[in-house]
Amino acid sequence: MSEVHAGVDVLFILMGAILVLWMHAGFAFLEVGTVRLKNQVNALVKIFSDFGVSTVVYFFIGYQVAYGTGFLAPASELAVNNGYELVKFFFLLTFAAAIPAIISGGIAERARFGPQLLASAIIVSVVYPTFEGMVWNGNFGFQSAIEQLTGYGFRDFAGSIVVHAVGGWLALGAVVMLGARKGRYSSDGRTLMAHPPSSIPFLALGSWILTVGWFGFNVMSAQTAEAVSGLVAINSLMAMAGGLLAALWAGKNDPGFVHNGPLAGLVAICAGSDIMHPIGALTTGAVAGGLFVWAFTWTQNKLKVDDVLGVWPLHGLCGAWGGIAAGIFGQQALGGLGEVSLVAQLLGSLAGVAFATLAGFIIYGALKATMGIRLTDEEEYNGADLSIHKISASTPQDR
Repeated sequence: MSEVHAGVDVLFILMGAILVLWMHAGFAFLEVGTVRLKNQVNALVKIFSDFGVSTVVYFFIGYQVAYGTGFLAPASELAVNNGYELVKFFFLLTFAAAIPAIISGGIAERARFGPQLLASAIIVSVVYPTFEGMVWNGNFGFQSAIEQLTGYGFRDFAGSIVVHAVGGWLALGAVVMLGARKGRYSSDGRTLMAHPPSSIPFLALGSWILTVGWFGFNVMSAQTAEAVSGLVAINSLMAMAGGLLAALWAGKNDPGFVHNGPLAGLVAICAGSDIMHPIGALTTGAVAGGLFVWAFTWTQNKLKVDDVLGVWPLHGLCGAWGGIAAGIFGQQALGGLGEVSLVAQLLGSLAGVAFATLAGFIIYGALKATMGIRLTDEEEYNGADLSIHKISASTPQDR
């Protein structure tokens, strides 16, 4: 690789890393706008702290697990090719750190702060990189096995399964283990009690930040400037619009659904954004937007699973749909570029769902049995973790 090409690629992937890093502010404000006022400080501190923990454990352990590359060599060796491997780590770290940010939205308002940081460390150092390496680095013969069975590998260009489905299905275990927030359901468990968002403007801001950052998430997944494709950008745009309009219609103009609809479409398009026709992307996003509205309502009202931001429907179900949709709308018969198998996409998607679901219940089940993962009634009543409010109260204007 020439110095010029290396420098361009470093800048290209660095800009992607910065855009996805910015998405973490979107995760924070989406949660801040959704939770009750008394829990806003906890949400802000939790997501930023999770990112710090994720950075350290992914640097020392996670990236090595996924790609077999470590960063303990002298700086002179790390700086080869203008430090491309370092910024690639930065870019992929922002993906890994999205997993705790996704989970955070599901467990909001009643999870203990310390155990969740420990869960984030376990997930980002070992659990997520294990599946990441299987799909994106061919570890454990995963891709070879699927290719031998179907003739094609499992395609997940920007992480509908690797990031979003894994995050959403991990979150399901955490949400189930925690149980519903106090007062969310009536004493007989039959009636859903309203916990309205504390700030629609903050919720909307979070959605906009995520939407803009997502173009770095998807487009820069090419990882080199030479491989970048405008098709990925337009497909992301069309899926976003499809998700938004479907959620607008299915959710009857509800602002919570409207601002999550485009995110559902963007989750779903990640896997096949590089091979679909824009009309296929629009359809993929529209299905995801409608799926989110239906699944969120069903989860809360029928299953009585108190997933605060609806991260299992949004990331878990729409991510799984995205992996499958790549095998449908990526076909040449439907205007796609081909080189994809629906059977391969089904196998890879189901593997991701099974892996994450099992890991989620094991991790949060073990933490629940040993440390406890839920706040006391007093802490929950007063507003998430009291220690976080002590941090807030220590600021100069409150002294």
